[in-house]
Amino acid sequence: MIVAFSLSPVAQDPSGSVTEAVAAAVRVVRESGLPHETNAMFTNIEGEWDEVMAVVKQAVDVVAAVSPRVGLVLKADIRPGYDGQLTAKVERIEQALGD
Repeated sequence: MIVAFSLSPVAQDPSGSVTEAVAAAVRVVRESGLPHETNAMFTNIEGEWDEVMAVVKQAVDVVAAVSPRVGLVLKADIRPGYDGQLTAKVERIEQALGD
């Protein structure tokens, strides 16, 4: 499965920045060892249901440790029997575009 998720902590920094809290969540994902990528809007992570959801929960927990409220947006592509889709899906589109 691939999960795209985004965490929105309530800003604790007077400037309104949430960078440090989000960086802590991304660090959890990177340390998980699962295939992943982070872009401007979401972090995508690929693996089996239980391992992916455990990482998402841990990421929420580290943000909740510094924020009294956390918003979570999560989208999942559940396709049993398929691995490596984090990159394969993009490669198929690139092939279709002729690039």
